Amino acid sequence: MIRLFAMFLGALIATALVVSMQLPLMGRASAFTTTARSITSAAGSVPPLAWPSQGSAALLIPSLGVQRTWHDRVVPIASLTKMMTAYVTLQALPLSPGTEGPCVTVGPADVATYAQMNSVDESSARVVDGEQLCEQQLLEGLLVHSAGNYAVLLSRLVSGSSSAFVERMNQTAAALGLSSTHYADESGFSSQSVSSALDQAKLARWLMKSALVRSIVIQPTVTLPVAGTLSTFTPLVGTDHVIGVKSGRTEAAGGCDVMAMTFVQGGQTRVIYAVILGQRSGNMLTPAGAAALALANSALANRVAHVFVRGSVVGRIGWGLQTSDVVVAHRATAYWWAPRRQLPYRIAISSFSKPIRRGEQVGWLEVRGLVSTRIELVAARSVSAPSIWQRLR
Repeated sequence: MIRLFAMFLGALIATALVVSMQLPLMGRASAFTTTARSITSAAGSVPPLAWPSQGSAALLIPSLGVQRTWHDRVVPIASLTKMMTAYVTLQALPLSPGTEGPCVTVGPADVATYAQMNSVDESSARVVDGEQLCEQQLLEGLLVHSAGNYAVLLSRLVSGSSSAFVERMNQTAAALGLSSTHYADESGFSSQSVSSALDQAKLARWLMKSALVRSIVIQPTVTLPVAGTLSTFTPLVGTDHVIGVKSGRTEAAGGCDVMAMTFVQGGQTRVIYAVILGQRSGNMLTPAGAAALALANSALANRVAHVFVRGSVVGRIGWGLQTSDVVVAHRATAYWWAPRRQLPYRIAISSFSKPIRRGEQVGWLEVRGLVSTRIELVAARSVSAPSIWQRLR
Protein backbone atom coordinates (compact mmCIF):
# COMPACT_ATOMS: atom_id res chain seq x y z
CA MET A 1 0.00 0.00 0.00
CA ILE A 2 2.81 2.42 0.93
CA ARG A 3 4.60 1.60 -2.31
CA LEU A 4 1.41 2.25 -4.34
CA PHE A 5 0.85 5.59 -2.59
CA ALA A 6 4.45 6.60 -3.25
CA MET A 7 4.05 5.83 -6.97
CA PHE A 8 0.82 7.87 -7.13
CA LEU A 9 2.42 10.82 -5.34
CA GLY A 10 5.44 10.71 -7.66
CA ALA A 11 3.21 10.73 -10.76
CA LEU A 12 1.21 13.67 -9.37
CA ILE A 13 4.37 15.69 -8.69
CA ALA A 14 5.71 14.92 -12.21
CA THR A 15 2.42 16.06 -13.77
CA ALA A 16 2.48 19.26 -11.75
CA LEU A 17 6.02 19.98 -12.93
CA VAL A 18 5.06 19.45 -16.59
CA VAL A 19 2.00 21.71 -16.23
CA SER A 20 4.04 24.42 -14.50
CA MET A 21 6.56 24.37 -17.35
CA GLN A 22 3.78 24.62 -19.96
CA LEU A 23 1.86 27.47 -18.30
CA PRO A 24 3.94 30.28 -19.89
CA LEU A 25 3.44 28.74 -23.35
CA MET A 26 -0.28 28.15 -22.82
CA GLY A 27 -0.73 31.75 -21.80
CA ARG A 28 0.42 32.97 -25.21
CA ALA A 29 -2.51 31.43 -27.07
CA SER A 30 -5.52 33.61 -27.84
CA ALA A 31 -8.90 32.34 -28.99
CA PHE A 32 -10.08 33.74 -32.35
CA THR A 33 -13.08 32.92 -34.53
CA THR A 34 -13.64 34.23 -38.06
CA THR A 35 -16.81 35.49 -39.66
CA ALA A 36 -16.76 35.57 -43.47
CA ARG A 37 -19.64 38.01 -43.73
CA SER A 38 -17.45 41.02 -44.49
CA ILE A 39 -15.02 39.08 -46.65
CA THR A 40 -17.11 37.08 -49.12
CA SER A 41 -19.75 39.64 -50.07
CA ALA A 42 -19.39 41.06 -53.58
CA ALA A 43 -20.63 44.47 -54.65
CA GLY A 44 -23.09 44.35 -57.54
CA SER A 45 -23.16 41.95 -60.48
CA VAL A 46 -20.74 41.39 -63.33
CA PRO A 47 -21.34 40.52 -67.00
CA PRO A 48 -20.63 37.01 -68.31
CA LEU A 49 -17.42 36.33 -70.18
CA ALA A 50 -17.79 37.03 -73.91
CA TRP A 51 -16.86 33.64 -75.33
CA PRO A 52 -17.00 33.44 -79.17
CA SER A 53 -19.99 31.90 -80.93
CA GLN A 54 -17.74 29.50 -82.86
CA GLY A 55 -14.33 27.86 -82.60
CA SER A 56 -12.55 27.69 -79.25
CA ALA A 57 -11.00 30.14 -76.82
CA ALA A 58 -8.89 30.59 -73.71
CA LEU A 59 -8.31 33.34 -71.21
CA LEU A 60 -5.16 33.75 -69.11
CA ILE A 61 -4.53 36.46 -66.49
CA PRO A 62 -1.26 35.50 -64.80
CA SER A 63 -1.40 38.21 -62.12
CA LEU A 64 -4.76 36.86 -60.93
CA GLY A 65 -4.06 33.18 -61.37
CA VAL A 66 -6.98 33.13 -63.83
CA GLN A 67 -7.14 30.37 -66.45
CA ARG A 68 -10.40 29.72 -68.32
CA THR A 69 -11.24 27.86 -71.53
CA TRP A 70 -14.20 27.49 -73.86
CA HIS A 71 -14.58 24.41 -76.11
CA ASP A 72 -10.83 23.87 -75.78
CA ARG A 73 -9.67 21.18 -78.19
CA VAL A 74 -6.75 20.24 -80.44
CA VAL A 75 -7.04 22.01 -83.83
CA PRO A 76 -4.79 23.43 -86.57
CA ILE A 77 -3.28 26.77 -85.50
CA ALA A 78 -1.89 28.25 -88.75
CA SER A 79 0.75 30.94 -88.19
CA LEU A 80 0.42 30.85 -84.41
CA THR A 81 3.04 28.14 -84.95
CA LYS A 82 5.55 30.95 -85.47
CA MET A 83 5.36 31.84 -81.79
CA MET A 84 7.17 28.60 -81.06
CA THR A 85 9.57 29.26 -83.95
CA ALA A 86 10.51 32.55 -82.29
CA TYR A 87 10.67 30.99 -78.81
CA VAL A 88 12.99 28.15 -79.89
CA THR A 89 15.19 30.61 -81.78
CA LEU A 90 15.60 32.86 -78.75
CA GLN A 91 16.27 29.91 -76.48
CA ALA A 92 19.09 28.83 -78.79
CA LEU A 93 20.30 32.33 -79.73
CA PRO A 94 19.34 34.79 -76.95
CA LEU A 95 19.04 38.36 -78.18
CA SER A 96 18.45 41.72 -76.50
CA PRO A 97 16.83 44.80 -78.06
CA GLY A 98 19.32 46.80 -80.11
CA THR A 99 21.44 43.82 -81.13
CA GLU A 100 21.27 41.97 -84.45
CA GLY A 101 22.51 38.48 -83.64
CA PRO A 102 23.99 36.05 -86.18
CA CYS A 103 23.15 36.40 -89.88
CA VAL A 104 22.36 34.10 -92.80
CA THR A 105 23.03 34.64 -96.50
CA VAL A 106 20.08 34.11 -98.83
CA GLY A 107 20.79 31.60 -101.61
CA PRO A 108 18.96 30.43 -104.76
CA ALA A 109 17.05 27.78 -102.78
CA ASP A 110 15.75 30.46 -100.42
CA VAL A 111 14.59 32.60 -103.36
CA ALA A 112 12.78 29.52 -104.74
CA THR A 113 11.13 28.95 -101.33
CA TYR A 114 9.84 32.53 -101.36
CA ALA A 115 8.46 32.11 -104.90
CA GLN A 116 6.74 28.84 -103.99
CA MET A 117 5.13 30.29 -100.85
CA ASN A 118 4.01 33.40 -102.72
CA SER A 119 2.39 31.25 -105.43
CA VAL A 120 0.14 29.47 -102.90
CA ASP A 121 -0.72 32.66 -100.99
CA GLU A 122 1.36 31.74 -97.95
CA SER A 123 2.55 34.83 -96.13
CA SER A 124 6.18 35.59 -97.01
CA ALA A 125 8.68 38.42 -97.50
CA ARG A 126 10.63 39.01 -100.71
CA VAL A 127 14.31 38.00 -100.68
CA VAL A 128 17.10 38.10 -103.27
CA ASP A 129 20.17 35.96 -103.83
CA GLY A 130 23.13 37.16 -101.76
CA GLU A 131 21.04 39.21 -99.30
CA GLN A 132 22.08 39.00 -95.68
CA LEU A 133 19.43 38.82 -92.96
CA CYS A 134 20.30 38.80 -89.25
CA GLU A 135 18.37 37.20 -86.40
CA GLN A 136 16.57 40.37 -85.32
CA GLN A 137 15.39 41.15 -88.86
CA LEU A 138 14.21 37.57 -89.31
CA LEU A 139 12.26 37.71 -86.02
CA GLU A 140 10.69 41.03 -87.05
CA GLY A 141 9.55 39.64 -90.41
CA LEU A 142 8.36 36.44 -88.73
CA LEU A 143 6.32 38.01 -85.93
CA VAL A 144 5.06 41.20 -87.58
CA HIS A 145 4.43 40.14 -91.18
CA SER A 146 4.25 36.38 -90.48
CA ALA A 147 6.83 35.62 -93.17
CA GLY A 148 6.91 31.85 -93.67
CA ASN A 149 10.18 31.92 -95.60
CA TYR A 150 11.79 33.77 -92.67
CA ALA A 151 10.71 30.84 -90.47
CA VAL A 152 12.64 28.52 -92.80
CA LEU A 153 15.71 30.78 -92.63
CA LEU A 154 15.55 30.81 -88.84
CA SER A 155 15.29 27.02 -88.71
CA ARG A 156 18.49 26.77 -90.75
CA LEU A 157 20.22 29.39 -88.60
CA VAL A 158 19.40 27.50 -85.39
CA SER A 159 19.42 23.82 -86.35
CA GLY A 160 20.80 23.53 -89.86
CA SER A 161 17.60 22.05 -91.30
CA SER A 162 13.82 22.28 -91.03
CA SER A 163 13.43 18.72 -89.79
CA ALA A 164 15.93 19.18 -86.97
CA PHE A 165 14.32 22.49 -85.99
CA VAL A 166 10.77 21.07 -85.95
CA GLU A 167 12.00 18.23 -83.74
CA ARG A 168 13.38 20.88 -81.41
CA MET A 169 10.03 22.69 -81.45
CA ASN A 170 8.22 19.56 -80.30
CA GLN A 171 10.81 18.84 -77.61
CA THR A 172 10.35 22.39 -76.32
CA ALA A 173 6.56 22.07 -76.32
CA ALA A 174 6.85 18.91 -74.23
CA ALA A 175 9.28 20.59 -71.83
CA LEU A 176 6.85 23.49 -71.35
CA GLY A 177 4.00 21.09 -70.60
CA LEU A 178 2.05 21.95 -73.77
CA SER A 179 0.49 18.50 -74.00
CA SER A 180 -2.05 19.42 -76.71
CA THR A 181 0.60 20.81 -79.07
CA HIS A 182 2.42 19.15 -81.98
CA TYR A 183 4.32 20.82 -84.82
CA ALA A 184 4.76 19.48 -88.35
CA ASP A 185 6.50 22.56 -89.76
CA GLU A 186 8.04 25.84 -88.61
CA SER A 187 5.50 28.14 -90.27
CA GLY A 188 2.09 26.58 -89.52
CA PHE A 189 1.05 26.28 -93.16
CA SER A 190 0.69 22.55 -92.56
CA SER A 191 -2.66 21.51 -91.09
CA GLN A 192 -0.71 18.97 -89.00
CA SER A 193 0.69 21.75 -86.82
CA VAL A 194 -1.92 21.67 -84.05
CA SER A 195 -2.53 22.92 -80.54
CA SER A 196 -5.24 24.15 -78.17
CA ALA A 197 -6.25 27.67 -77.18
CA LEU A 198 -4.98 27.22 -73.64
CA ASP A 199 -1.60 25.89 -74.79
CA GLN A 200 -1.22 28.92 -77.06
CA ALA A 201 -2.08 31.29 -74.23
CA LYS A 202 0.59 29.67 -72.05
CA LEU A 203 3.17 29.85 -74.85
CA ALA A 204 2.35 33.52 -75.48
CA ARG A 205 3.02 34.26 -71.84
CA TRP A 206 6.42 32.55 -72.03
CA LEU A 207 7.29 34.30 -75.29
CA MET A 208 6.33 37.74 -73.99
CA LYS A 209 8.86 37.44 -71.18
CA SER A 210 11.39 38.47 -73.84
CA ALA A 211 11.94 42.23 -74.00
CA LEU A 212 12.93 41.83 -77.65
CA VAL A 213 9.68 40.06 -78.52
CA ARG A 214 7.63 42.72 -76.73
CA SER A 215 9.43 45.43 -78.70
CA ILE A 216 8.71 43.62 -81.98
CA VAL A 217 5.10 42.47 -81.71
CA ILE A 218 3.78 45.90 -80.74
CA GLN A 219 4.94 47.34 -84.10
CA PRO A 220 2.23 47.90 -86.75
CA THR A 221 4.87 47.78 -89.50
CA VAL A 222 8.43 46.57 -90.00
CA THR A 223 11.01 47.69 -92.58
CA LEU A 224 13.26 44.98 -94.04
CA PRO A 225 16.32 45.29 -96.32
CA VAL A 226 14.77 44.01 -99.58
CA ALA A 227 11.10 43.45 -98.77
CA GLY A 228 10.70 47.07 -97.65
CA THR A 229 8.00 48.21 -95.22
CA LEU A 230 5.46 45.51 -94.43
CA SER A 231 2.36 45.66 -92.22
CA THR A 232 1.34 43.42 -89.37
CA PHE A 233 -1.42 40.87 -89.81
CA THR A 234 -2.23 40.87 -86.09
CA PRO A 235 -5.52 42.74 -85.54
CA LEU A 236 -5.78 45.83 -83.33
CA VAL A 237 -2.08 46.09 -82.43
CA GLY A 238 -1.43 49.53 -80.97
CA THR A 239 -5.10 50.22 -80.23
CA ASP A 240 -7.22 49.50 -77.15
CA HIS A 241 -4.04 48.70 -75.15
CA VAL A 242 -3.30 45.71 -77.43
CA ILE A 243 0.46 44.93 -77.47
CA GLY A 244 0.52 41.77 -79.66
CA VAL A 245 1.04 38.84 -80.00
CA LYS A 246 0.30 36.82 -83.16
CA SER A 247 -2.45 35.91 -85.57
CA GLY A 248 -2.86 33.36 -88.34
CA ARG A 249 -5.29 31.93 -90.83
CA THR A 250 -5.55 28.99 -93.19
CA GLU A 251 -8.51 27.10 -94.60
CA ALA A 252 -7.88 24.30 -92.12
CA ALA A 253 -7.41 26.53 -89.07
CA GLY A 254 -9.78 29.39 -89.81
CA GLY A 255 -8.93 32.73 -88.24
CA CYS A 256 -6.80 32.64 -85.09
CA ASP A 257 -5.61 35.40 -82.79
CA VAL A 258 -3.47 35.44 -79.65
CA MET A 259 -4.02 38.85 -78.10
CA ALA A 260 -2.00 40.40 -75.29
CA MET A 261 -3.60 43.47 -73.76
CA THR A 262 -2.39 45.61 -70.88
CA PHE A 263 -4.41 47.03 -68.00
CA VAL A 264 -3.40 49.04 -64.96
CA GLN A 265 -4.27 48.05 -61.41
CA GLY A 266 -2.82 49.48 -58.24
CA GLY A 267 -0.33 51.55 -60.22
CA GLN A 268 1.09 48.47 -61.94
CA THR A 269 0.75 47.48 -65.60
CA ARG A 270 -0.44 43.91 -66.04
CA VAL A 271 -1.21 41.70 -69.05
CA ILE A 272 -4.22 39.63 -70.03
CA TYR A 273 -4.03 36.99 -72.81
CA ALA A 274 -7.11 36.17 -74.90
CA VAL A 275 -6.86 33.39 -77.51
CA ILE A 276 -9.41 32.77 -80.23
CA LEU A 277 -9.20 29.84 -82.68
CA GLY A 278 -11.31 28.65 -85.61
CA GLN A 279 -13.18 31.77 -86.78
CA ARG A 280 -14.81 31.30 -90.16
CA SER A 281 -16.62 34.50 -91.14
CA GLY A 282 -15.32 37.36 -93.31
CA ASN A 283 -11.57 37.46 -93.81
CA MET A 284 -11.26 35.32 -90.65
CA LEU A 285 -8.55 37.50 -89.06
CA THR A 286 -10.80 40.50 -88.34
CA PRO A 287 -13.50 38.49 -86.53
CA ALA A 288 -10.79 36.60 -84.60
CA GLY A 289 -9.33 39.89 -83.40
CA ALA A 290 -12.74 41.31 -82.54
CA ALA A 291 -13.62 38.17 -80.58
CA ALA A 292 -10.32 38.29 -78.69
CA LEU A 293 -10.85 41.95 -77.78
CA ALA A 294 -14.41 41.26 -76.62
CA LEU A 295 -13.22 38.38 -74.46
CA ALA A 296 -10.42 40.42 -72.90
CA ASN A 297 -12.70 43.38 -72.20
CA SER A 298 -15.35 41.16 -70.63
CA ALA A 299 -12.68 39.65 -68.37
CA LEU A 300 -11.59 43.11 -67.25
CA ALA A 301 -15.23 43.97 -66.56
CA ASN A 302 -15.21 41.05 -64.12
CA ARG A 303 -12.85 42.90 -61.81
CA VAL A 304 -14.69 43.69 -58.60
CA ALA A 305 -13.81 46.29 -55.99
CA HIS A 306 -14.52 45.27 -52.40
CA VAL A 307 -14.53 48.09 -49.87
CA PHE A 308 -13.68 47.31 -46.26
CA VAL A 309 -15.34 50.06 -44.26
CA ARG A 310 -13.64 51.12 -41.06
CA GLY A 311 -15.16 49.05 -38.25
CA SER A 312 -16.10 46.09 -40.50
CA VAL A 313 -16.13 42.92 -38.35
CA VAL A 314 -13.94 40.02 -39.50
CA GLY A 315 -14.01 37.92 -36.32
CA ARG A 316 -13.92 37.77 -32.54
CA ILE A 317 -11.06 37.44 -30.09
CA GLY A 318 -10.99 36.64 -26.40
CA TRP A 319 -11.61 34.02 -23.73
CA GLY A 320 -14.92 32.85 -22.29
CA LEU A 321 -17.27 35.79 -21.77
CA GLN A 322 -14.42 38.24 -22.27
CA THR A 323 -14.46 38.72 -26.06
CA SER A 324 -14.29 41.55 -28.56
CA ASP A 325 -15.07 42.01 -32.23
CA VAL A 326 -11.99 42.20 -34.44
CA VAL A 327 -12.56 45.06 -36.88
CA VAL A 328 -10.90 46.82 -39.81
CA ALA A 329 -8.85 49.75 -38.53
CA HIS A 330 -9.00 51.94 -41.64
CA ARG A 331 -11.03 52.01 -44.86
CA ALA A 332 -9.41 49.86 -47.56
CA THR A 333 -10.29 48.61 -51.05
CA ALA A 334 -9.33 45.21 -52.47
CA TYR A 335 -9.74 44.15 -56.10
CA TRP A 336 -10.20 40.61 -57.39
CA TRP A 337 -11.77 38.65 -60.23
CA ALA A 338 -15.44 37.97 -59.55
CA PRO A 339 -15.66 34.48 -61.14
CA ARG A 340 -13.25 33.28 -58.46
CA ARG A 341 -16.22 33.70 -56.11
CA GLN A 342 -14.62 34.13 -52.71
CA LEU A 343 -12.13 36.91 -52.16
CA PRO A 344 -8.78 35.17 -51.46
CA TYR A 345 -7.54 36.22 -48.05
CA ARG A 346 -5.59 35.18 -44.96
CA ILE A 347 -6.05 36.45 -41.40
CA ALA A 348 -3.01 36.60 -39.11
CA ILE A 349 -3.83 37.15 -35.41
CA SER A 350 -1.24 37.88 -32.73
CA SER A 351 -1.09 35.79 -29.55
CA PHE A 352 -1.77 37.45 -26.19
CA SER A 353 -1.22 36.59 -22.53
CA LYS A 354 -2.10 40.04 -21.24
CA PRO A 355 -5.16 42.28 -21.47
CA ILE A 356 -6.12 43.63 -24.89
CA ARG A 357 -6.94 47.32 -25.04
CA ARG A 358 -9.71 48.82 -27.14
CA GLY A 359 -8.24 49.95 -30.48
CA GLU A 360 -5.10 47.84 -30.03
CA GLN A 361 -3.81 46.14 -33.17
CA VAL A 362 -4.41 42.39 -32.94
CA GLY A 363 -3.44 41.25 -36.43
CA TRP A 364 -3.66 41.70 -40.19
CA LEU A 365 -6.08 40.82 -42.97
CA GLU A 366 -4.04 40.00 -46.08
CA VAL A 367 -6.07 40.04 -49.30
CA ARG A 368 -4.47 38.31 -52.30
CA GLY A 369 -6.47 39.93 -55.10
CA LEU A 370 -5.35 41.88 -58.15
CA VAL A 371 -3.07 43.81 -55.84
CA SER A 372 -1.99 42.30 -52.54
CA THR A 373 -3.51 44.40 -49.75
CA ARG A 374 -2.62 44.28 -46.05
CA ILE A 375 -5.29 45.69 -43.74
CA GLU A 376 -4.70 46.40 -40.05
CA LEU A 377 -7.11 44.74 -37.61
CA VAL A 378 -7.89 46.09 -34.12
CA ALA A 379 -9.99 45.10 -31.09
CA ALA A 380 -13.34 46.91 -30.84
CA ARG A 381 -13.34 46.72 -27.04
CA SER A 382 -10.98 45.85 -24.20
CA VAL A 383 -10.55 42.22 -23.12
CA SER A 384 -9.17 41.05 -19.79
CA ALA A 385 -6.21 38.69 -19.62
CA PRO A 386 -7.13 34.98 -19.68
CA SER A 387 -7.34 33.14 -16.39
CA ILE A 388 -5.03 30.27 -15.57
CA TRP A 389 -7.88 27.84 -16.24
CA GLN A 390 -8.50 29.39 -19.70
CA ARG A 391 -4.80 29.11 -20.45
CA LEU A 392 -4.91 25.42 -19.59
CA ARG A 393 -7.92 24.67 -21.80
